Amino acid sequence: MHHRAAAQATPNHFRRALGLAVALLAASCTPRPQQTGVTPAPVPAPAVTYTSWVTRSAEFGAITRQVYAHATDVVTRAAAGKARGSWAVILDADETVISNLTYQLERERLDSGFTADSWNAWTKRQEATPIPGAKAFLDHVRTLGGRLAIVTNRLESECADSRANFDKLSLAWDVFLCRPNGGPSDKNPRFAAVAAGAGLPTARPIEVIAWVGDNILDFPALDQSIRRQGDAAFAPFGSRFFLLPNPMYGSWQ
Repeated sequence: MHHRAAAQATPNHFRRALGLAVALLAASCTPRPQQTGVTPAPVPAPAVTYTSWVTRSAEFGAITRQVYAHATDVVTRAAAGKARGSWAVILDADETVISNLTYQLERERLDSGFTADSWNAWTKRQEATPIPGAKAFLDHVRTLGGRLAIVTNRLESECADSRANFDKLSLAWDVFLCRPNGGPSDKNPRFAAVAAGAGLPTARPIEVIAWVGDNILDFPALDQSIRRQGDAAFAPFGSRFFLLPNPMYGSWQ
């Protein structure tokens, strides 16, 4: 989901400072080498940033594939007996179907957070990559006879490049709804539009059987307040709602 806090530099600096402190502590506990007249070069501390886990871990790809595999099983059962074209799955785009890790790393190297201009330039490049597991899921929904609705908070002015990025990656979609320029980021009206058949070939109401996203705002009528509502509020997750990990940005900030 494209929904960032105003700045990302502060947590970035904190993590770098923490990584440096850990490295210095470890160095203080290491026996000193014999003096040779040559001052050894300092060992650089590894950069620990908000992208580190996504970039370096096997766990990230394992989790995204696991979520999509589970969604595949659930959707397959839910679609059984339904007429082709009578049901749909709604998905977010950013960090759900496509990854913007390259953009995040570029901003990190510049020691800068998100900016509207840099983001717009990134979308024009059409260089986002597929999230592991996403393409197989989209193809499976198509095979089952379902419709695929992408509901993203990328701006309408960025929508043509966003669709083109999907097409370059052979990522299936039937309707692609972006946020109106200057309009609210609330996705609920667009969720309702999909259910009413907006942008679909038949233009008739359609049953939405699943949502996939990386942010709580990618699911109907939910926001961060759900964390205070107890286990029952989370019951749809794993049965209708499927959530992918995004430690880099989100409404939690």
